[in-house]
Amino acid sequence: MGGVDKGLVALQRKPLIQHVIGRLTPQVDEILINANREIAQYQSFTYPVLQDSHENFIGPLAGFSLGLQYAKYDYLLTVPCDSPFLPHDLAQRLLDALIAHDADIAVASSDGNVHPVFCLCKKSVLLSLTAYLKTGERRVSSWQKSLAYTEVDFSDCSEAFTNLNTFEDLAALELKLRHA
Repeated sequence: MGGVDKGLVALQRKPLIQHVIGRLTPQVDEILINANREIAQYQSFTYPVLQDSHENFIGPLAGFSLGLQYAKYDYLLTVPCDSPFLPHDLAQRLLDALIAHDADIAVASSDGNVHPVFCLCKKSVLLSLTAYLKTGERRVSSWQKSLAYTEVDFSDCSEAFTNLNTFEDLAALELKLRHA
């Protein structure tokens, strides 16, 4: 989106992150925001804002690492800020699968596509992630699959995983919502 901070881009007159927070609040006991720009704006949502501690931008795994370090509870649910319609039962379905498969991490998938940043993991995976990052690797799915891993099929609501990557994507969604 031309360098604009996607979490603050408006959809239906609300920042994308506000949509995500609205979906997450009934599902989790704690919300942490990972942001590296526009910190004051993110702090206005009244949740802790964690900034990457790695020198170079290393992508989503930096946020995973921070979440695993600072989360108060035994599990960490991660989601991107540009998917405003994540499932209302995302946390529960991921937790159910994690427990049923005795996994360390449960990752959402739909229609044959894996959505690695939509995941629930045990806080105990922090040591594994730290070691992985020290190797210089940055691929989210490669790290995830090195753990006791399971995928959870959300094909019944695959539209929930639509990422808004361009202003055209955003305009198309606005139009669709107006006519829904």
